[in-house]
Formats: sequence, C-alpha cells, structure tokens
Amino acid sequence: MGLLTVATTSPVIDLRGVTKSFGAAAPPAVEGIDLRIEAGEFVCLLGASGCGKSSLLNLIAGLDRPTAGRVTVPGRRPAVMFQDHALFPWLTAGRNVELALRLAGVPKAERRAEAARLLAAVRLGDAYERRVHELSGGMRQRTALARALAQGADCLLMDEPFAALDAVTRDLLHEELIRVWTEHRLTVVFVTHSVEEAARLGSRIVLLSAHPGRIAHEWAVDLPYPRRAESPGVASLVHGITERLREEVRRHARD
Repeated sequence: MGLLTVATTSPVIDLRGVTKSFGAAAPPAVEGIDLRIEAGEFVCLLGASGCGKSSLLNLIAGLDRPTAGRVTVPGRRPAVMFQDHALFPWLTAGRNVELALRLAGVPKAERRAEAARLLAAVRLGDAYERRVHELSGGMRQRTALARALAQGADCLLMDEPFAALDAVTRDLLHEELIRVWTEHRLTVVFVTHSVEEAARLGSRIVLLSAHPGRIAHEWAVDLPYPRRAESPGVASLVHGITERLREEVRRHARD
C-alpha cells in the first residue's frame, strides 16, 4: 500500500511514483505518476475517458490511497467539487453553505453572515433563501463552489464540474472560476476531457495517456487572463494539444 502524508510547505501537492490498481487482473488506473503542484497554480488534468484523471484526483483528495508511491498534500484537506453539485435539496442555497461552515468549525453566530459573503463572492448574493430546485444549473454549481470555499481550504479539486452545462453557462462559469481563483489565491486542480476548457483555464496543462494513465506531456501556459476561445493564442494552444492527444489515441490503438 502506498503512502499519503501531510505537509505544510511548498509544493502544495507532490506525487512521487504514484500507481493505483483496482485489481490484480486489471491494468493500473494510473502508473508511475510524478507531479508537483505549487501554490497558486491552476493545473488542468486532461485526457480521454478512462485515462485515470478522476482516480488521480481522488488520490490527491485523500478519498483513496495509492497502491504504490507517495501522495503529499497540504495540512488542510483540499475542497472537492464534482460534476454533480451534490447540494441538499431540502436546504436553501445559504443553508447548504452554512452546513459546510459548521463542519469547518465556524461558530453558529457567524455562519449566516459568512455564508452570505461566500454566495456574494460567486455572484449569488440574492440567492440565500432560494431552494435548490429554484436555481439554474449554473447557479447550483456556483452554490457548490461557495460551499467548497466555505471549507477554508487553499486548494480546490474539481472533477469536470461544468460538463453537464450548456455552452453559454459554461463560458460564464469559466470567467467566474478564474475570478474566484485569482481573488482567493487558490490552487486549483481541474479534471476535464475538453481541450478547449483546459486551454481556457489552465496555467499548466497535464495530458494523461490511457491504460494505464501516465503523464504524456505538459504545457506551461503563458497566456493572459481572461482568455477567449477564439483568440489566436488559445486557438494555437488548442491545436497543439489536440494533435498530441490524437497521437496518444493512435498510439494506444496500436498497443
């Protein structure tokens, strides 16, 4: 069994020789992963379905343990957002955020004001008393983001949180996420299978090959924010990543 340790100094996340298997007969989900993530980075984990992106995120989150290798994470566990917002439908948006604050140890007298502040931070200042069924898909994900921020973590792990949303809503939430990342000085690890989404968001993009998942290539992205998909720099990056991804798919088909 691999190790999961806790650290309080840079890097924020450090993976050394990480392998995860789910059975002796199956190939590892990920194998031999070495990945160092510094404070303040926005790292996108990119790859085709089945390449181990979510497995890797679960290892970083401490939701699973490596079969081999070492995962080192901050003293405070990262906050996690999934594709499903996982809000409690019988609670209002504000009460969903308050619940996370209670679990984080925030005194009862302070929770309502702090929940309102966090909802305002994701542009939902008027949604405190609205129940989940009254919120659009984008508003639910923003509420989930406010709830993640309520945990007080410096690192946010996101597993395809916008995949189920329409293109316009996803575009708006990309802008909101970059704003929140910048203002709160977060470290973000963002799983996606969309090259365009990775190019729009990431300060670094890590491409995983499949069966088993290994790091195939990395890009350090030096493009200013906010980024538009149609801008020449983003379009060029998308083209380069897409070509490399196609190479990986072709290589896997020959193996």
